Amino acid sequence: MVKTRQSGKGRPADARSILRIRYRPPSAYVLDLEVLSAQDLRRRIDHAELHAAHRVEFYLLVCISAGKCKHTIDFAPVEAKAGTVLLIRPGQAQRFDLQSNWEGWLVIFRPEFLLPRQATAALSEVQMVEVLAALPACRQLERKPFAAMLATIMQMRADVQAAGSAAELQGLLRHQLCALLLRHMVSSKPFHAAQAAAPASWQRYKRFEQLLEKKFPHWHAVGDYASQLGCSQRSLTRSVAEIAGQSAKAVIMARINLEAKRLLAHTTLPVAAIADQLGFDEVTNFVKFFRREAGCPPGEFRHRALALSPPSSND
Repeated sequence: MVKTRQSGKGRPADARSILRIRYRPPSAYVLDLEVLSAQDLRRRIDHAELHAAHRVEFYLLVCISAGKCKHTIDFAPVEAKAGTVLLIRPGQAQRFDLQSNWEGWLVIFRPEFLLPRQATAALSEVQMVEVLAALPACRQLERKPFAAMLATIMQMRADVQAAGSAAELQGLLRHQLCALLLRHMVSSKPFHAAQAAAPASWQRYKRFEQLLEKKFPHWHAVGDYASQLGCSQRSLTRSVAEIAGQSAKAVIMARINLEAKRLLAHTTLPVAAIADQLGFDEVTNFVKFFRREAGCPPGEFRHRALALSPPSSND
């Protein structure tokens, strides 16, 4: 990955896109899941990368075991302390708190790791993906369930050093990850309302969610998604409302607005370029949209976000 020079506000001096961090273990490591301590992470990754806003292209489960920190996920600062479990999903913009003294463990895995060709013994691959999708982004656990999660993580860390073929270790880690996520799910009750939803609504919503991630820069209308999913706009809106508690149109607008905020806060792209990237024919239409959704014009939001950015650790 090409690294960019950091400005005094912790943002690349000439960033045309948000820094992306890929799953990149040491070259000799061939598994699709890795367990790191906070110290491992600090030694391996350039502090400027961790400190600046960046997108991960993998799942990241963070368990804070000591100290306190303020982790930022898509503009939401999360106060984390011992017992906090964070789940960062692929594509989310995050920022690590490097100023605070905290320790913990990170489980990093590729998005496709829970999609084996054959179902695991614990749950089918579809069910595990649903569990992962519904887990909370942040949860403070009680001492005993948190200790149990840490014990599982420690076992996973030990097992990656065990003798065995890559296929055997991948299978072992996959089962352990399923157990870890299920333990987190049980410890995080009450759970997402989706669990009570009809299976058909849940499946339609998940297909909509996946399609939205691919098409939101180009498709702004509910009808586009309904047509592609083979259902009526009314059926799609009903399913989305049942799972997400808001209309399909609102979910689409929120996704576009989030991406606009990411690009305004974490890149130097001109407003006109952002408008074009998000599928607006005229920059004025984008400005009206953003003002309605965010409560202020794009320029003002960028100014506020830049002012709130912590200073670079290299300064």
